Amino acid sequence: MTDRADTVFDLLVVGAGINGAGLARDAAGRGLKVLIVDQGDIGGATSSASTKLIHGGLRYLEHYEFGLVRESLAEREILLSIAPHLAHEQRFVIPHTPAQRPRWMIRLGLALYDGLARGSSLKRAEGVDLRGTPFGAPLRPEFARGFAYSDLATDDARLTLLNAVSAAQLGAQVTARTKLVGARRAGGEWKAVLQAADGAQRECAARILVNAAGPWTAELRKAIAGDAGPESLRLVKGSHLVVPKLYEGGQAYLLQNDDGRIAFVIPFEDDFSLVGTTEVPLEAPDTAPRMGAAEADYLCGLVSRFFRTPLRPEQAVWSYAGIRALYDDGQGSASAVSREYRLTVDGGAGEAPLLSIFGGKLTTYRRLAERVLERLQPWLPGLRPSWSAAVHLPGGGLGKGGLPGLLLELARRYPKLSPDLLHALAHRHGTLAARVLGQAQTEAELGAHFGGGLHAAEVDYMIAHEWARSADDILWRRTKCGLKTNEAARGRLADYLRERITAAS
Repeated sequence: MTDRADTVFDLLVVGAGINGAGLARDAAGRGLKVLIVDQGDIGGATSSASTKLIHGGLRYLEHYEFGLVRESLAEREILLSIAPHLAHEQRFVIPHTPAQRPRWMIRLGLALYDGLARGSSLKRAEGVDLRGTPFGAPLRPEFARGFAYSDLATDDARLTLLNAVSAAQLGAQVTARTKLVGARRAGGEWKAVLQAADGAQRECAARILVNAAGPWTAELRKAIAGDAGPESLRLVKGSHLVVPKLYEGGQAYLLQNDDGRIAFVIPFEDDFSLVGTTEVPLEAPDTAPRMGAAEADYLCGLVSRFFRTPLRPEQAVWSYAGIRALYDDGQGSASAVSREYRLTVDGGAGEAPLLSIFGGKLTTYRRLAERVLERLQPWLPGLRPSWSAAVHLPGGGLGKGGLPGLLLELARRYPKLSPDLLHALAHRHGTLAARVLGQAQTEAELGAHFGGGLHAAEVDYMIAHEWARSADDILWRRTKCGLKTNEAARGRLADYLRERITAAS
């Protein structure tokens, strides 16, 4: 999109991960002129490579981070309210072993966790007998007792994307595949040079520059301000395996290893299980992190220690890795490093400010956006009050019937379409599913089928409204249809995208 020569944005946000997208949404909803750019896809890095949980952080209680846990649990409830199609209650089972803390101590910690979640709609924690029960069925017989508690599972990539969609609906300019290659202060403003994927450059002006570059925050701050500043990041690679479903039932498992680290086994996309995550320190950000063989062995070994049926790395149908950019508080291990965030502002009197975001987590992105704008209020006189906690994300206004009610309505309007297809579209798009389907009444009318329930009509929608440009954008971020498509189908999708995008340009 070409800016008018006299356009001065209130905010230029660099980085369209969850923190940047959430900030763009909040700021645009308060009437600010916002431009958000990302060198890759929307949510294409860390924000689509998490364990896909909205949680308070049960293990953060061990490090006495009660404020972070309380804030996270409050945000958990808000996100369940504003994005009910993307977030759902997930019950977790913790098998107890003698090497862990005493049962009374775990029970006390879970009671504190529930107590910090005042007014939560989720089921409370409880002790469970694993012998002869569905919760214990996948586990080795020596695990007789355990605990169960609740958090939320989500689609991290779509949560990020829908924040960007909402920002655009509120007037923000959202520009993917565009890199900030230079920025200087001039006349109380930032003059920034942006470079598109084809090499074309343009200059834009903004009153405030926000560095929300995640793992690249320190690098970007140094490039702009000349030094990395006193704040620093600890970069940790977290990898995940996706394997064919390991057990029946909707419960997930929290498994603790003898080294004190934990991993989750979570139901994923109906037919699979998600296993993760690892913690591998990195010296510098990696644009394409991958799971290493040692990480796969570690996760499989941990699962095999608890589950009756051993897990082998070659069973994986997909693996992915992301880089957690943790604010470095000087703790020894990655597990102990705080998931809190720090905001730094550079700029003297009369100078355009540069705000950099260090750290953070998926769950608290919305509250982080509010705090960024609170910090920037001296440069934003007359800023409207916060609003995002009470307004649904796109597709989230399900009404009293919730997701079951939406599915009934879609079945009534599209009786010839398969329930599995309607279920998938409802979870991805919420109330916007009908917009994706349009007037089509049969699958043939949805156009070419690329496998896994992905049709041309949905691809066209994602090109037009969700900045999709590549097969990976669609197969692994906007959907997870890549799990159920073969190489030939992926090739057909890539060809289709080239044709559609070329025709539109």
